[in-house]
Amino acid sequence: MEPKITVKGLKLWYGDKLALDDVSMNIPEKAVTAIIGPSGCGKSTLIKCFNRMNDLVKGCKVAGEVTFDGSNIYEKGADVIDLRRRVGMVFQRPTPFPFSISDNVSYGCRMAGLKDRKKIDAIVERSLKKAALYEELKERLHESAMNLSGGQQQRMCIARTIAMEPEVILMDEPCSALDPIATKKIEDLIKEIRKEFTVVIVTHNMQQAARVSDFTVFMLMGKLVEFNETRKVFENPDQPETERYVTGKFG
Repeated sequence: MEPKITVKGLKLWYGDKLALDDVSMNIPEKAVTAIIGPSGCGKSTLIKCFNRMNDLVKGCKVAGEVTFDGSNIYEKGADVIDLRRRVGMVFQRPTPFPFSISDNVSYGCRMAGLKDRKKIDAIVERSLKKAALYEELKERLHESAMNLSGGQQQRMCIARTIAMEPEVILMDEPCSALDPIATKKIEDLIKEIRKEFTVVIVTHNMQQAARVSDFTVFMLMGKLVEFNETRKVFENPDQPETERYVTGKFG
């Protein structure tokens, strides 16, 4: 499969602390890649390198390359605003804004200057349909998003990301605050949207990684230990550390 994101010799420091140590890998296009590992191993730090969210952390330093569609996103003069449009992100907890569902979904498009109401309404409908949420909310689009359940809020946040027509969707433990029923809906959604988007998901839940991903990355102490097809990582890993982790012997 063609890589969408290529990582070469990536190192990252928070002040004097080395958080990522010489990470190299290829993220395949239009597939789901899960990043697993124990707490503090660098999972969230790594995913935030893909849209330069770590730039917002004081004292953060990066070395190495992250190439997106052939261009190093860390080279001087890289357009970070355009990068974050093309590489969207869904956070650990739902982040609805305190206004209507429709205005939440269309927020990015409106901030980008879109004013045509018909076009905005079409984007909202299309994005909610892709997030498997339109039928649930089509009569409630002008209600406050704060009235939605946690699972609905998270799917709405995914719709808000989809509305910007990104090429990659990053998800940082998107189900950690949700109940099993809401988690199942998010997982079904991830399986569906991989047909159109490249998805990278950080998860502490190994069963979730096994259910939704095509490829799995195992991180340990800031290093990439193993990256392979998900079935191989869980059933026949190459590295003893991976085998110990996926069988619950540590972590």
